[in-house]
Parts: sequence; C-alpha cells; structure tokens
Amino acid sequence: MTHDSDSNELPAQAPFDRVNDHAAADTSADVSTLHHRRIRSFVTRAGRVSPGQQRAIDTLGPRFVVPYEPQPADWKAIFGREAPRVLEIGFGMGATTAEIAAARPGDDFIGVEVHEPGVGALLKLIGEQELGNIRILQHDAVEVLEHMIAPASLDGVHIYFPDPWHKARHHKRRLIQPKFVTQLVSRIRPGGYLHLATDWQNYAEQMLEVLSAQPALVNTADAAAGYASRPDYRPVTKFEKRGLRLEHGVWDLVFRRK
Repeated sequence: MTHDSDSNELPAQAPFDRVNDHAAADTSADVSTLHHRRIRSFVTRAGRVSPGQQRAIDTLGPRFVVPYEPQPADWKAIFGREAPRVLEIGFGMGATTAEIAAARPGDDFIGVEVHEPGVGALLKLIGEQELGNIRILQHDAVEVLEHMIAPASLDGVHIYFPDPWHKARHHKRRLIQPKFVTQLVSRIRPGGYLHLATDWQNYAEQMLEVLSAQPALVNTADAAAGYASRPDYRPVTKFEKRGLRLEHGVWDLVFRRK
C-alpha cells in the first residue's frame, strides 16, 4: 500500500525503519500472487484501534467498507453513480485520501489498506467530513486488482510513499516491480494516470526505471530527470514538510496510460 505519511499514531503494517524517521504505514499490496513463491510487501502487525476508530468501524464500516469477493465488483452500484474512479493502494491513516476526496467530489476513490487502525481512522474522517465518494477494501491489493477491478476501468491510481524496503536483500519485497505494474496498468483506461510518490531516492530510481520500461505508459514529466512536480491535488503531509525542512527529497512520478 502506499502509506499515509500522517500516520503518526500508526504501529504500521511495516513501519519505516528509515533515516528520515517517517512514522508511516507501508503498502497494503502484496506481490505474492505474481510470483510462484509467495512474497509479501507488507507485514501485518497488531495495532491498537482507538475507541473513536472502533466506533467508526462499527457504525460506518457496513456502508463504506466493501467486502472482498473474488469477482468483479459493480462499482457503479456500490457508489450509486458513474464517475471517474481512482484506486489508492495503501492509504495509511487516510488523511491524504480524505483530503483529496474532499477536493475532488466528482471522483470516486477506492482505498485499499490492510491495517485496521488505518481503516478506522479513514472511516472516522469520512464521518466527520461527510465524504460519500470513498469506499474501503481491507484486503491484499494484488488480489483486489486481480479479481475486483475490471480491465481498463480505472481513471487513476495513487501509490504514495510505499515502504522502500531499503536494504538490498529486501528489494524483492518492494511493491513497484515489473509484473505488478503490468497488472496495474491493465486496469487503467487509456488516458488514465498512475501517480507514485516516495521520499527514498533509490526507490524513486527503481520506480522510474520500471515505469519507463512499461510500453503502455508515457511519462508526463518535462524534466530531464523524469520526475514530475507534485500535482496540486496531492497534499503535503506534516511528515513530508518536516522532511523537506531537513532537506530530504521527495520524488513524484506521474505516467499516463497510452
């Protein structure tokens, strides 16, 4: 999943043990079904669900949490309308997801996250801000992609700050790998976009290499380095602001489906 960098209360799925000291959740996706040997890109850890999060799960979960089923979902019926549809993989504590959804009421957002406190936190924000354009799947994102998302049905995909697995021996656990990206791109309609962000330079370089090698994608960045300016719709989280003050880099990649 992408993690939400505002997840300071998060004993995350796979927390960063990183020099820039982000307190964040890692991606809820897992590259397992794309490999013969099961490799997970997340580690599910027990996390404390606050009373407010539990109330949100109990009261709002039946409406906004979509049960996983191994068949294509009828998203038009689920949202009650036909609208541009964006998938976010790994929303952490959901602050970024909620802010984007509030700013883009004409779009529908499917958030995938395995960490229960994060699910509760986003449900709490949905209730507080009366957001009707978010639905949540608490499940492995690869299986969601394979079974619940129809080909060429997404208008966009957001993956923000996935766990970098910065040790070389753990790079195989990184979410952004050629096979995963191939499957992901197959779910994006022509003209749709894929937006990644990371604050780990080595991972940014890998992301750029993998996305650039995908023949169905084209880089929207004008910069010779290949990285895009942060789009206005992606808010800067408080941990990102702290990192920028400490001169830590942040890299955005925005590619479009041909």
